[in-house]
Amino acid sequence: MAAAPVWSVDPRTGKQREQVAVEATAQEVDSTVRAAHEARAALADRTVRAAFLRTAADELKAAESTLVEVADAETALGPVRLTGELARTCYQLRAFADIVDEGEFLGVVVNHPDDTATPPIPDLRRYKVPLGVVAVYSASNFPFAFSVPGGDTASALAAGCPVVVKAHPDHPALSELVARVLRGAAARHGVPAGVVGLVHGFEAGIELIKHPLIAGAGFTGSIRGGRALFDAAAARPVPIPFHGELGSLNPVVVTEAAAAERAEAIGAGLAGSMTLGVGQFCVKPGLVLVPAGAAGDGLVKSLTDAVSDTDAGVLLDHRMRDNFVAGVAERAALPDVDSPVTPGAGGEHTVSAGFLTVPAGRLTEEGAHDLLLEECFGPVTVVVRYEDETEVRGVLSRLPGNLTATVQLSAEEAAGEGRGAELLAEVTPLAGRVLVNGWPTGVAVAAAQHHGGPYPATTSTSTSVGGTAIERWLRPVAYQGTPEALLPPELRDDNPLGLPRRFNGVLER
Repeated sequence: MAAAPVWSVDPRTGKQREQVAVEATAQEVDSTVRAAHEARAALADRTVRAAFLRTAADELKAAESTLVEVADAETALGPVRLTGELARTCYQLRAFADIVDEGEFLGVVVNHPDDTATPPIPDLRRYKVPLGVVAVYSASNFPFAFSVPGGDTASALAAGCPVVVKAHPDHPALSELVARVLRGAAARHGVPAGVVGLVHGFEAGIELIKHPLIAGAGFTGSIRGGRALFDAAAARPVPIPFHGELGSLNPVVVTEAAAAERAEAIGAGLAGSMTLGVGQFCVKPGLVLVPAGAAGDGLVKSLTDAVSDTDAGVLLDHRMRDNFVAGVAERAALPDVDSPVTPGAGGEHTVSAGFLTVPAGRLTEEGAHDLLLEECFGPVTVVVRYEDETEVRGVLSRLPGNLTATVQLSAEEAAGEGRGAELLAEVTPLAGRVLVNGWPTGVAVAAAQHHGGPYPATTSTSTSVGGTAIERWLRPVAYQGTPEALLPPELRDDNPLGLPRRFNGVLER
């Protein structure tokens, strides 16, 4: 039977643009993984890895006009957004190159023998080594930053792990182009092209997670798809770590004092955040607790005005559009749910932004309204009107894990008066990133960033953004009583590589 074709599709029209590839067979997945496995030795030198990452950033930037044009044709995200996302991706590659050069991520610790300790300490030397080939499952909504050249790929290569990327069907042409750029950058430094493998097709994704030479996986996508791969990773004869980002409501709590103080600004800020990128951000605020009464009414009016002025937009594909239209209709039909601005179909190929409101009491007990506690991908949010702090705690107690949680406080509460600290303590267990008087859309690439959270936001405690994302693809090894001549250079007493380390209890930099 002939392999199924892979088409590039224009989401603005639903029409096929071009055939890009064919779906990979099991044999092709096997050969791709084996080629990646053979490329491991070429990444052993940290100097080569860092240079490869920087060249990859330079080559992606050099191809910017072509890449952005193709990305826009396949995603409808617009040149301005995509140019910024590509710049972010290049910055991330260079940031990981700096981390590789610095070497602190290796976690070098040296302990000389100490017979006076109880029990005695032998000669021990510990550092971290790469896991092996990493499977990367691309996201639809960030065709650069969470796709072929994204954080999973960049951090895995920085750790010394080749990657095999499962291309997302919403941007296959872009995936092929970017993979070609990365392989070209690799060749500049003598690294085999197999260091960045690419496969297409649903079945190929299943074969990939099952392959015995895959040592870890990174995923960004839906709860259903991510959980299926997570379970497959655990069910292997040799289970592997699976770092998945699956879904998030990203709750926001607006205090009564904050609403009274700046209702208009909060409403406008919420509208901008929930409609950004046509509501297709993984950190979109999807559930917002707003006080009942005059102060909350002012916020809702501001939100209504701002969302009403938002143009209809194109989602990443027509399947997502259909799911969005059906999802908001099902939610809007629930008892006591109102639609001040009705979300739904904006046209044959577009959707219109909107929001729903519901009394908090409907969400404090299990029932049909539990649907409002599930992420709805697209430009919609649910405003929950609460009467008192008891209702706020009741709703928060029913929320699953999230990537973010936000509190909007008054100036007095932010200064430490009132309930601000207590509210922070209530939302912290729910999320990996907690914001005060801001909005969660926009995930900075920074050393202190954490992009993850309790399940189902993610399947592990790690981050997929920021420098510590590299830790996902490493494992520690300790050498005991090993002669100096046999030790890896990273662990020798004279520290020939000049690495940061902890030497006999003293931190050296």
